[in-house]
Amino acid sequence: MSELIFVYGSLRRGASNHFRMKDSEFLGCAQIKGTLIKVDWYPGLLLEGDSWIQGEVYQVEESTLRELDAFEGVGSQNSEYQRIHHEVLLNQKPTKVWVYEWLGGVLDYEILASGDWLLHESD
Repeated sequence: MSELIFVYGSLRRGASNHFRMKDSEFLGCAQIKGTLIKVDWYPGLLLEGDSWIQGEVYQVEESTLRELDAFEGVGSQNSEYQRIHHEVLLNQKPTKVWVYEWLGGVLDYEILASGDWLLHESD
Protein backbone atom coordinates (compact mmCIF):
# COMPACT_ATOMS: atom_id res chain seq x y z
CA MET A 1 0.00 0.00 0.00
CA SER A 2 1.30 3.47 -0.81
CA GLU A 3 1.10 6.68 1.19
CA LEU A 4 1.37 10.40 0.42
CA ILE A 5 4.11 12.45 2.07
CA PHE A 6 4.92 16.17 2.04
CA VAL A 7 8.63 17.04 2.10
CA TYR A 8 9.89 20.59 2.66
CA GLY A 9 13.65 20.42 3.21
CA SER A 10 16.59 18.25 2.24
CA LEU A 11 14.31 15.57 0.67
CA ARG A 12 13.06 17.95 -2.05
CA ARG A 13 14.25 17.87 -5.65
CA GLY A 14 17.63 19.57 -5.92
CA ALA A 15 18.42 19.15 -2.21
CA SER A 16 21.07 17.00 -0.55
CA ASN A 17 18.89 14.04 0.47
CA HIS A 18 16.53 13.87 -2.49
CA PHE A 19 18.14 10.54 -3.46
CA ARG A 20 16.10 9.01 -0.61
CA MET A 21 12.97 9.65 -2.73
CA LYS A 22 14.31 7.64 -5.69
CA ASP A 23 11.56 5.01 -5.69
CA SER A 24 8.77 7.52 -5.10
CA GLU A 25 6.38 9.23 -7.49
CA PHE A 26 6.45 13.03 -7.52
CA LEU A 27 2.85 14.29 -7.47
CA GLY A 28 3.50 18.02 -7.45
CA CYS A 29 4.47 21.09 -5.51
CA ALA A 30 2.38 21.87 -2.45
CA GLN A 31 2.03 24.32 0.43
CA ILE A 32 1.26 23.94 4.11
CA LYS A 33 0.57 26.56 6.79
CA GLY A 34 3.12 26.78 9.56
CA THR A 35 6.54 28.10 10.56
CA LEU A 36 9.80 27.02 8.92
CA ILE A 37 13.01 27.24 10.94
CA LYS A 38 16.67 26.59 10.30
CA VAL A 39 17.80 23.96 12.79
CA ASP A 40 21.29 23.40 11.37
CA TRP A 41 22.00 22.19 7.83
CA TYR A 42 18.37 21.09 7.77
CA PRO A 43 14.99 22.71 8.48
CA GLY A 44 12.17 22.09 10.89
CA LEU A 45 8.47 22.69 10.32
CA LEU A 46 6.10 23.68 13.09
CA LEU A 47 2.43 23.37 12.22
CA GLU A 48 1.74 26.64 14.00
CA GLY A 49 1.78 30.02 12.32
CA ASP A 50 0.36 31.61 9.21
CA SER A 51 3.21 31.36 6.73
CA TRP A 52 2.89 29.22 3.63
CA ILE A 53 5.66 26.63 3.61
CA GLN A 54 6.70 25.32 0.20
CA GLY A 55 7.29 21.65 -0.45
CA GLU A 56 6.53 18.64 -2.60
CA VAL A 57 4.18 15.69 -2.32
CA TYR A 58 5.27 12.16 -3.20
CA GLN A 59 3.54 8.83 -3.32
CA VAL A 60 5.76 6.39 -1.43
CA GLU A 61 5.63 2.72 -0.60
CA GLU A 62 5.43 1.68 3.06
CA SER A 63 9.05 0.46 2.93
CA THR A 64 10.20 3.93 1.81
CA LEU A 65 8.11 5.53 4.54
CA ARG A 66 9.85 3.34 7.14
CA GLU A 67 13.25 4.33 5.69
CA LEU A 68 12.29 8.01 5.88
CA ASP A 69 11.14 7.54 9.49
CA ALA A 70 14.55 6.09 10.33
CA PHE A 71 16.32 8.95 8.52
CA GLU A 72 14.23 11.54 10.41
CA GLY A 73 14.71 9.70 13.71
CA VAL A 74 10.98 9.18 14.27
CA GLY A 75 10.39 6.92 17.25
CA SER A 76 13.93 7.20 18.58
CA GLN A 77 14.60 8.19 22.18
CA ASN A 78 15.65 11.77 21.33
CA SER A 79 13.49 12.21 18.25
CA GLU A 80 13.41 15.72 16.78
CA TYR A 81 10.39 14.97 14.57
CA GLN A 82 7.06 13.25 14.63
CA ARG A 83 5.23 12.05 11.55
CA ILE A 84 1.58 13.11 11.51
CA HIS A 85 -1.30 13.31 9.05
CA HIS A 86 -2.00 16.89 8.04
CA GLU A 87 -3.62 18.79 5.20
CA VAL A 88 -1.63 20.50 2.45
CA LEU A 89 -2.69 22.30 -0.71
CA LEU A 90 -1.67 20.12 -3.66
CA ASN A 91 -2.64 21.66 -7.00
CA GLN A 92 -4.89 24.03 -5.02
CA LYS A 93 -6.82 21.07 -3.54
CA PRO A 94 -6.78 20.19 0.18
CA THR A 95 -5.02 16.83 0.47
CA LYS A 96 -4.23 14.73 3.56
CA VAL A 97 -0.58 13.64 3.66
CA TRP A 98 2.09 12.58 6.10
CA VAL A 99 4.44 15.35 7.21
CA TYR A 100 7.43 15.46 9.58
CA GLU A 101 6.78 18.06 12.28
CA TRP A 102 9.65 19.56 14.29
CA LEU A 103 9.29 18.95 18.04
CA GLY A 104 11.89 21.45 19.31
CA GLY A 105 9.94 24.72 19.15
CA VAL A 106 11.25 27.96 17.64
CA LEU A 107 13.32 29.31 20.53
CA ASP A 108 16.95 29.93 19.50
CA TYR A 109 16.30 29.06 15.83
CA GLU A 110 16.19 31.31 12.80
CA ILE A 111 12.70 31.60 11.31
CA LEU A 112 12.77 31.40 7.50
CA ALA A 113 10.17 33.98 6.50
CA SER A 114 10.25 32.90 2.82
CA GLY A 115 8.82 29.52 3.80
CA ASP A 116 11.08 27.89 1.22
CA TRP A 117 14.11 25.89 2.34
CA LEU A 118 15.54 25.76 -1.18
CA LEU A 119 15.59 29.57 -1.39
CA HIS A 120 17.46 29.63 1.90
CA GLU A 121 19.94 27.01 0.67
CA SER A 122 20.77 29.08 -2.42
CA ASP A 123 21.73 32.14 -0.33
